[in-house]
Amino acid sequence: MTAFRLPNNVTETAAAKINLYLHVLGKRQDGYHELQSLVAFAGNGDRVTAAAADSWSLSIDGRFAGPLADEDINDNLVLRAARRLMANDGRKAALTLTKNLPVASGIGGGSADAAAALRCLQRLFGVGFGDAAVWADLGADIPVCLLNRPALVEGMGEKLTALDTLPALPAVLVNPGIPSSTGVVFRALASRFGERLPAPLPGPADRRNVETFAAWLASSRNDLSAAAVEALPVVGDVLAALTIAPGSLLARMSGSGATCFALFPDSQTAATAARWLADKAPEWWVQPAVLGGCP
Repeated sequence: MTAFRLPNNVTETAAAKINLYLHVLGKRQDGYHELQSLVAFAGNGDRVTAAAADSWSLSIDGRFAGPLADEDINDNLVLRAARRLMANDGRKAALTLTKNLPVASGIGGGSADAAAALRCLQRLFGVGFGDAAVWADLGADIPVCLLNRPALVEGMGEKLTALDTLPALPAVLVNPGIPSSTGVVFRALASRFGERLPAPLPGPADRRNVETFAAWLASSRNDLSAAAVEALPVVGDVLAALTIAPGSLLARMSGSGATCFALFPDSQTAATAARWLADKAPEWWVQPAVLGGCP
């Protein structure tokens, strides 16, 4: 019998996390906010590679590596999550993060990268990362990014209900090239909290196709949008452009911004809209995508 051998190095995609809706229900006594969000993932994403090494290291490259160049590498969530996972093991890894997505953009960012690092180490060393919920204190989006599939997210991000089916959602992602501070947006939100939807999950009839799903989704909201627009007025410009993009069914901000998205009836229409948006604002990051589970 051939002995099972662990790989020498592994790579995982840190898929862009999209909040199809995001309801902020209140502030908890521990300082975190009570959330209710429907999350899907795009094929677009950062990449994390891990290889066994004698000491921990993290190198960062890619189109959007620049904003991270001056940060203390030890504060990066990728390295913090990796060290925490392997704290009682002793094995170490050299990690590489390729930043293909804008930084501080409301689409997972550091949490998605940290989750990808944990999946890398799971494959590289054969270790488990345990219940995804235990990672919420390190990054609120880490649990759902570990799940890596559409889900209802509640609490501060630790309560997950996986969704078996969502339609493939052709979309366009747009970021204006200006980072959005989650802390600033939540402070601007102050006490303007929304209400919990009585039926937060789409019913079977609303999952038949993109149009019916988008119509259902229009009954929800992102409670951080107004605060984000106050802090970064360009977010309002992005939402306005996505709303009038040819074929747009619904436009919304993801997370605390500044990335926004619009849904379209099919991928061809989304691609046409992406070209239209790129011509309209060439300084913006514009990406066609299909939202759903991570491939």
